[in-house]
Amino acid sequence: MKKLLAEFLGTCWLVLGGCGSAVLAATFPEVGIGLVGVSLAFGLTVVTIAYSLGHISGAHLNPAVSVGLMVAGRFPVKDLGPYVLAQIAGAITAAAILYLIATGNGSEIGNFAANGYGEHSPGGYNLTAAFLTEFIMTFFFLLIILGATDDRSPVGFAGLAIGLALTLIHLISIPVTNTSVNPARSISQAVFVQGWALQQVWLFIAAPLAGAIAAGIVYGIIGKRNHLA
Repeated sequence: MKKLLAEFLGTCWLVLGGCGSAVLAATFPEVGIGLVGVSLAFGLTVVTIAYSLGHISGAHLNPAVSVGLMVAGRFPVKDLGPYVLAQIAGAITAAAILYLIATGNGSEIGNFAANGYGEHSPGGYNLTAAFLTEFIMTFFFLLIILGATDDRSPVGFAGLAIGLALTLIHLISIPVTNTSVNPARSISQAVFVQGWALQQVWLFIAAPLAGAIAAGIVYGIIGKRNHLA
């Protein structure tokens, strides 16, 4: 239960910090933080939770991360379901909090930082471009996570590497999909936007999971220990 609570709180913080910065601060009059600020916010949520709660649950904060770690043999299958449920619950809780804040001045929520493709992509990118972006970004995100948390890697830097990776991923892909690489984050925003967001959320579940599975398989090959003398 301690691990599940840590995942719940950590994912809640990720959505509050990342999506909150996009909804409340990205284009705020005169002092908007813009795309770079939102990208940094997502990275900072991961860094802060990795170093504060990572020792409790591993700070997955993302169903795709849990799946990728499981495929790579780093996470037990029996814990996958409870972790994913805790992550989704934390993300939806954060979205509910953000909804109450965002509508507190009488404003509509707009796209609420939801992920989309086609006419709902910030840059108008089609389904193929969106799927490929989410797949590739998640693939490399999981490779970085698996490599940075390998016991052969330098100790103490995993959280920083992972947080910077997520920042870079957002800098690349916000214009394409608003950046997901995290099904829990996508589901939470779609629940409140409804309509088109719920219709398109399948992509932001399928593509990150596929990318994570591919990364788990690849790292299982390239990261395998050489037992020869």
